[in-house]
Amino acid sequence: MIRKEIQLILDSLPERELQKIYWSIKLFQENYLYREKLIEKAVIISDVFDGATEIINKWDKTFTLNISDDIKESIYYNQYRWHIFSYEVQDCLKAHEARNAFNTEIKDELYVMYQNSPDVFLYSKANAVVAEDFDSQQDIYIFDKNFTWTYVNTHEDMCGPYFYKVK
Repeated sequence: MIRKEIQLILDSLPERELQKIYWSIKLFQENYLYREKLIEKAVIISDVFDGATEIINKWDKTFTLNISDDIKESIYYNQYRWHIFSYEVQDCLKAHEARNAFNTEIKDELYVMYQNSPDVFLYSKANAVVAEDFDSQQDIYIFDKNFTWTYVNTHEDMCGPYFYKVK
């Protein structure tokens, strides 16, 4: 029923409007496939309603402990947290080395957050997830509940992914 209604709407629109709709639908499809892949791996995804701001602040504090506010400002940290890695201010693994490091970590429970989003998700039973599961996700930050490491996938093909482990 709904498919027919959508098709009628699409049939009534000019080509230039369909271009806009295409990219929106493509994004919905990618997000659906991303979540389905995780569900197939038996990952349980929960919203962190209480404490999300504290978790985001703890990520900032933990993974930028040695970086001054002046340096953060100079690398546009507030625009993208992952600039600490792309500007090589924070030493980290990159590309295939980052993927391999993430894939070898124990990942029973993970926090997941996105740039410019107040939401934090808890992924439980996540040991089967691998770096490639996040390839469709942009500006995503994945980290263990103890804040000992973080894996970041950016929206830039030439930047990342990055893996950083607290020493």
